[in-house]
Amino acid sequence: MRILPLAVTALLALAPTALAQENASPWSLAEQYYDPAEMRASRQAVQKANGDQKHSLFMADRIELQSTNGEDILLWDAQAWYGTDENKLWIKTEGEFSFASDTIEDAEIQALWSHAISTYFDLQAGLRYDLDPKGRTHGVIGVQGLAPYWFEIDAATFISTDGDITARVEAEYDMRFTQRLILQPRLELEFSAQDIPTLDLGTGFTSFDAGLRLRYEVTREFSPYIGVEWQRALRSTADIVRANGEDASKTAFVIGIRAWY
Repeated sequence: MRILPLAVTALLALAPTALAQENASPWSLAEQYYDPAEMRASRQAVQKANGDQKHSLFMADRIELQSTNGEDILLWDAQAWYGTDENKLWIKTEGEFSFASDTIEDAEIQALWSHAISTYFDLQAGLRYDLDPKGRTHGVIGVQGLAPYWFEIDAATFISTDGDITARVEAEYDMRFTQRLILQPRLELEFSAQDIPTLDLGTGFTSFDAGLRLRYEVTREFSPYIGVEWQRALRSTADIVRANGEDASKTAFVIGIRAWY
Protein backbone atom coordinates (compact mmCIF):
# COMPACT_ATOMS: atom_id res chain seq x y z
CA MET A 1 0.00 0.00 0.00
CA ARG A 2 2.99 2.30 0.49
CA ILE A 3 4.09 1.97 -3.18
CA LEU A 4 1.12 3.97 -4.53
CA PRO A 5 1.76 7.09 -2.42
CA LEU A 6 5.47 7.01 -3.38
CA ALA A 7 4.62 6.79 -7.09
CA VAL A 8 2.17 9.70 -6.81
CA THR A 9 4.82 11.77 -5.02
CA ALA A 10 7.39 11.06 -7.75
CA LEU A 11 4.95 12.04 -10.51
CA LEU A 12 4.13 15.29 -8.75
CA ALA A 13 7.84 16.07 -8.42
CA LEU A 14 8.46 15.46 -12.14
CA ALA A 15 5.39 17.36 -13.31
CA PRO A 16 6.87 20.91 -13.08
CA THR A 17 9.96 19.81 -15.07
CA ALA A 18 7.89 18.16 -17.77
CA LEU A 19 5.57 21.18 -17.91
CA ALA A 20 8.53 23.59 -18.20
CA GLN A 21 10.00 21.53 -21.06
CA GLU A 22 6.63 21.47 -22.79
CA ASN A 23 6.24 25.24 -22.47
CA ALA A 24 9.89 26.08 -23.31
CA SER A 25 10.24 28.48 -26.24
CA PRO A 26 11.82 26.97 -29.37
CA TRP A 27 15.13 28.38 -30.72
CA SER A 28 13.12 29.80 -33.62
CA LEU A 29 9.39 30.21 -34.13
CA ALA A 30 9.85 28.60 -37.52
CA GLU A 31 10.19 25.28 -35.71
CA GLN A 32 6.47 25.48 -34.90
CA TYR A 33 5.76 25.11 -38.62
CA TYR A 34 8.75 23.15 -39.98
CA ASP A 35 10.56 20.04 -38.88
CA PRO A 36 13.06 21.01 -36.09
CA ALA A 37 15.74 18.71 -37.50
CA GLU A 38 15.50 20.39 -40.92
CA MET A 39 15.61 23.83 -39.32
CA ARG A 40 18.71 22.85 -37.33
CA ALA A 41 20.48 21.62 -40.48
CA SER A 42 19.49 24.82 -42.30
CA ARG A 43 20.89 27.02 -39.52
CA GLN A 44 24.18 25.13 -39.55
CA ALA A 45 24.48 25.59 -43.33
CA VAL A 46 23.86 29.35 -43.05
CA GLN A 47 26.40 29.71 -40.24
CA LYS A 48 29.02 27.80 -42.23
CA ALA A 49 28.38 29.88 -45.37
CA ASN A 50 28.56 33.20 -43.51
CA GLY A 51 31.77 32.23 -41.74
CA ASP A 52 33.36 31.14 -45.02
CA GLN A 53 32.42 34.18 -47.10
CA LYS A 54 35.23 35.81 -49.07
CA HIS A 55 35.78 39.56 -48.83
CA SER A 56 38.37 42.01 -50.13
CA LEU A 57 39.89 45.35 -49.16
CA PHE A 58 42.31 47.81 -50.73
CA MET A 59 43.93 50.40 -48.46
CA ALA A 60 46.25 53.21 -49.58
CA ASP A 61 47.37 54.03 -46.06
CA ARG A 62 49.88 56.70 -47.12
CA ILE A 63 50.19 58.41 -50.50
CA GLU A 64 52.15 61.50 -49.57
CA LEU A 65 54.64 64.14 -50.60
CA GLN A 66 57.49 64.54 -48.10
CA SER A 67 59.52 67.73 -48.15
CA THR A 68 62.76 68.05 -46.22
CA ASN A 69 65.79 70.33 -46.73
CA GLY A 70 64.61 71.24 -50.21
CA GLU A 71 64.32 67.58 -51.25
CA ASP A 72 60.88 66.27 -52.25
CA ILE A 73 59.94 62.60 -52.13
CA LEU A 74 56.73 60.85 -53.15
CA LEU A 75 56.02 57.99 -50.75
CA TRP A 76 53.46 55.22 -51.06
CA ASP A 77 52.38 52.61 -48.53
CA ALA A 78 49.47 50.42 -49.62
CA GLN A 79 48.05 46.97 -49.00
CA ALA A 80 45.20 44.76 -50.15
CA TRP A 81 43.75 41.43 -49.09
CA TYR A 82 41.27 38.85 -50.30
CA GLY A 83 39.86 35.87 -48.43
CA THR A 84 37.88 34.71 -45.42
CA ASP A 85 38.01 35.73 -41.76
CA GLU A 86 40.48 32.89 -41.17
CA ASN A 87 42.71 32.84 -44.26
CA LYS A 88 43.64 35.66 -46.64
CA LEU A 89 46.01 36.47 -49.47
CA TRP A 90 47.67 39.73 -48.43
CA ILE A 91 49.58 42.04 -50.82
CA LYS A 92 51.70 44.91 -49.48
CA THR A 93 53.82 47.49 -51.25
CA GLU A 94 55.75 50.56 -50.20
CA GLY A 95 58.51 52.74 -51.60
CA GLU A 96 59.75 56.20 -52.43
CA PHE A 97 60.24 58.23 -55.60
CA SER A 98 62.87 60.98 -55.46
CA PHE A 99 62.14 64.03 -57.58
CA ALA A 100 65.77 65.18 -57.21
CA SER A 101 67.21 62.05 -58.85
CA ASP A 102 64.05 61.17 -60.79
CA THR A 103 64.33 57.57 -59.61
CA ILE A 104 62.42 55.08 -57.46
CA GLU A 105 64.11 54.28 -54.15
CA ASP A 106 63.58 51.45 -51.64
CA ALA A 107 60.53 49.98 -53.40
CA GLU A 108 59.19 46.57 -52.40
CA ILE A 109 56.19 44.29 -52.80
CA GLN A 110 55.11 41.42 -50.55
CA ALA A 111 52.79 38.47 -51.17
CA LEU A 112 51.69 36.86 -47.91
CA TRP A 113 49.41 34.12 -46.63
CA SER A 114 47.61 35.45 -43.56
CA HIS A 115 46.03 33.15 -40.97
CA ALA A 116 44.02 34.27 -37.94
CA ILE A 117 45.71 33.12 -34.72
CA SER A 118 43.43 35.09 -32.39
CA THR A 119 40.45 37.41 -32.53
CA TYR A 120 42.62 40.42 -33.33
CA PHE A 121 45.89 39.10 -34.79
CA ASP A 122 46.97 37.29 -37.95
CA LEU A 123 50.15 35.32 -38.56
CA GLN A 124 51.61 36.20 -41.96
CA ALA A 125 54.20 34.38 -44.06
CA GLY A 126 55.33 34.69 -47.66
CA LEU A 127 57.77 36.46 -49.97
CA ARG A 128 59.06 39.99 -50.44
CA TYR A 129 60.68 41.24 -53.63
CA ASP A 130 62.66 44.48 -53.75
CA LEU A 131 62.04 46.49 -56.89
CA ASP A 132 64.97 48.68 -55.90
CA PRO A 133 67.65 47.54 -55.36
CA LYS A 134 66.48 45.02 -57.96
CA GLY A 135 66.69 41.29 -57.53
CA ARG A 136 66.64 40.98 -53.73
CA THR A 137 64.12 38.39 -52.56
CA HIS A 138 63.21 37.70 -48.93
CA GLY A 139 61.25 35.17 -46.97
CA VAL A 140 58.79 36.92 -44.62
CA ILE A 141 57.20 35.94 -41.33
CA GLY A 142 55.34 38.32 -39.05
CA VAL A 143 52.15 39.31 -37.30
CA GLN A 144 49.62 42.04 -37.97
CA GLY A 145 46.61 43.11 -35.97
CA LEU A 146 45.01 45.25 -33.32
CA ALA A 147 46.75 45.41 -29.93
CA PRO A 148 45.00 46.43 -26.69
CA TYR A 149 43.88 50.07 -26.58
CA TRP A 150 43.41 50.01 -30.40
CA PHE A 151 47.04 50.19 -31.49
CA GLU A 152 47.50 48.86 -35.04
CA ILE A 153 50.65 46.72 -35.19
CA ASP A 154 52.54 45.34 -38.18
CA ALA A 155 55.77 43.48 -37.34
CA ALA A 156 57.82 41.27 -39.66
CA THR A 157 61.19 39.58 -40.02
CA PHE A 158 62.85 39.26 -43.44
CA ILE A 159 65.48 36.71 -44.52
CA SER A 160 67.03 37.49 -47.91
CA THR A 161 68.42 35.00 -50.41
CA ASP A 162 71.89 36.32 -49.40
CA GLY A 163 71.23 35.28 -45.79
CA ASP A 164 70.69 38.82 -44.50
CA ILE A 165 68.21 39.11 -41.63
CA THR A 166 66.30 42.34 -41.06
CA ALA A 167 63.14 43.28 -39.18
CA ARG A 168 60.58 46.06 -39.11
CA VAL A 169 57.91 47.11 -36.60
CA GLU A 170 55.20 49.68 -37.35
CA ALA A 171 52.59 51.01 -34.92
CA GLU A 172 49.72 53.45 -35.48
CA TYR A 173 46.96 54.87 -33.32
CA ASP A 174 43.90 56.96 -34.24
CA MET A 175 42.99 59.80 -31.87
CA ARG A 176 39.53 61.05 -32.82
CA PHE A 177 38.85 64.71 -32.08
CA THR A 178 35.52 64.46 -33.93
CA GLN A 179 33.89 61.79 -36.08
CA ARG A 180 35.88 63.13 -39.08
CA LEU A 181 38.97 64.89 -37.69
CA ILE A 182 41.62 62.35 -36.62
CA LEU A 183 45.20 62.71 -35.38
CA GLN A 184 47.35 59.66 -36.06
CA PRO A 185 50.69 59.13 -34.26
CA ARG A 186 52.87 56.64 -36.15
CA LEU A 187 56.15 54.91 -35.21
CA GLU A 188 58.45 52.73 -37.31
CA LEU A 189 61.61 50.94 -36.15
CA GLU A 190 63.96 48.88 -38.32
CA PHE A 191 66.69 46.40 -37.39
CA SER A 192 69.49 44.53 -39.17
CA ALA A 193 71.27 41.46 -37.77
CA GLN A 194 74.44 42.22 -39.74
CA ASP A 195 76.17 44.87 -41.86
CA ILE A 196 74.71 45.14 -45.36
CA PRO A 197 77.09 47.41 -47.33
CA THR A 198 74.99 47.35 -50.51
CA LEU A 199 72.10 48.93 -48.58
CA ASP A 200 74.25 51.20 -46.37
CA LEU A 201 73.00 49.39 -43.27
CA GLY A 202 74.97 48.63 -40.13
CA THR A 203 74.38 46.01 -37.45
CA GLY A 204 71.66 46.68 -34.88
CA PHE A 205 68.82 49.15 -34.97
CA THR A 206 69.12 51.04 -38.25
CA SER A 207 66.37 53.69 -38.31
CA PHE A 208 63.54 55.18 -36.32
CA ASP A 209 60.66 57.29 -37.69
CA ALA A 210 58.09 59.10 -35.57
CA GLY A 211 55.28 61.04 -37.20
CA LEU A 212 52.01 62.86 -36.61
CA ARG A 213 49.36 63.10 -39.32
CA LEU A 214 46.13 65.05 -39.03
CA ARG A 215 43.50 63.85 -41.46
CA TYR A 216 39.94 64.84 -42.28
CA GLU A 217 37.55 62.19 -43.54
CA VAL A 218 35.67 63.83 -46.39
CA THR A 219 34.07 60.42 -46.66
CA ARG A 220 35.02 57.29 -44.73
CA GLU A 221 36.90 56.09 -47.80
CA PHE A 222 38.81 59.31 -48.62
CA SER A 223 40.88 61.41 -46.21
CA PRO A 224 43.40 64.14 -47.06
CA TYR A 225 45.97 64.86 -44.36
CA ILE A 226 48.93 66.99 -43.37
CA GLY A 227 51.66 66.15 -40.90
CA VAL A 228 55.26 66.09 -39.80
CA GLU A 229 57.72 63.21 -39.41
CA TRP A 230 61.07 62.94 -37.67
CA GLN A 231 63.43 60.47 -39.34
CA ARG A 232 66.61 59.25 -37.64
CA ALA A 233 69.32 56.80 -38.68
CA LEU A 234 70.67 54.89 -35.69
CA ARG A 235 74.01 53.54 -34.41
CA SER A 236 76.43 52.29 -37.07
CA THR A 237 73.95 53.04 -39.84
CA ALA A 238 74.04 56.70 -38.78
CA ASP A 239 77.84 56.62 -39.15
CA ILE A 240 77.48 55.26 -42.68
CA VAL A 241 74.95 57.97 -43.55
CA ARG A 242 77.25 60.72 -42.26
CA ALA A 243 80.22 59.22 -44.14
CA ASN A 244 78.16 59.53 -47.32
CA GLY A 245 77.75 63.25 -46.63
CA GLU A 246 74.09 63.04 -45.59
CA ASP A 247 72.25 64.01 -42.41
CA ALA A 248 71.52 61.20 -39.96
CA SER A 249 68.50 63.09 -38.64
CA LYS A 250 65.94 65.14 -40.51
CA THR A 251 62.39 66.44 -40.23
CA ALA A 252 59.93 66.07 -43.11
CA PHE A 253 56.69 67.93 -43.66
CA VAL A 254 54.08 65.77 -45.35
CA ILE A 255 50.83 66.22 -47.25
CA GLY A 256 48.90 63.31 -48.66
CA ILE A 257 45.75 61.23 -48.90
CA ARG A 258 44.48 58.05 -47.29
CA ALA A 259 41.88 56.03 -49.20
CA TRP A 260 40.29 52.58 -49.15
CA TYR A 261 37.55 50.54 -50.74
